[in-house]
Amino acid sequence: MELLVDAARAAGRVARGFVGQDLDVEHKPGGLGPVTDADHAVNATLHDILRSARPDYGWLSEESEDTPARMARDRTFVIDPIDGTRSFIDGSGSWAHSLAVVEGGEAIAAAIYLPMKDKLYAAARGQGAFLNDRPIHASRRSELTGASIVAAKPNYDPGNWRGPVPDVRRTYRPSLAYRLALVAEGRFDAMLTLRPSWEWDIAAGALILSEAGAKVTDRTGHRLRFNNAHPQVDGVVAAGPALHRQLRERLAKWPG
Repeated sequence: MELLVDAARAAGRVARGFVGQDLDVEHKPGGLGPVTDADHAVNATLHDILRSARPDYGWLSEESEDTPARMARDRTFVIDPIDGTRSFIDGSGSWAHSLAVVEGGEAIAAAIYLPMKDKLYAAARGQGAFLNDRPIHASRRSELTGASIVAAKPNYDPGNWRGPVPDVRRTYRPSLAYRLALVAEGRFDAMLTLRPSWEWDIAAGALILSEAGAKVTDRTGHRLRFNNAHPQVDGVVAAGPALHRQLRERLAKWPG
């Protein structure tokens, strides 16, 4: 965890150097979103720091070419250099660096850092979750009606639900890693993303949530597994155990 925290802060220093500058923006094929020279610079910094410290670890990053080599490693770094690139381009501060170490399909160490907000979330398996070195805990709310949920608008499509869409307080943040961290912090009661989700967006947040006392699964209620050959999972549902159960009971079996 300490290695990831140090690397995340170094990534923040690099990223802040691009804030307010003219960015070189490209658009990934297949509608996968924009990427900037800042994303590439942060990715290079993280690769240098982390692989130098742990050369035997595998590497999975949104901004690196994926290869099967990581599948043969006992541990793998799972990295999103800048989660919320559109927010970064727009000049908002709601973007994050998301870093995790995965072993045996599970995240065992994690850091999520928002440099413009100076918020650093971190966790190691069995050691609790922290925000700027202070312990954090997920909400214990058990009632779905009126709960605060961090999710994008398409998640509330009626086809995603059994019966009426729940009457909840809706909010949103552009960085998926930040959404996960906010629920771990107890700022909101739950988060949803019901479409296939890239591992680099969620591996760090999944551990931080779990260590904060939340239950985290895919949209069908199955345990999240990372370092898959195709690095995606079937959405994410995260909340305290009682609220998670209510969400799962109300979600449709198949996407609408």
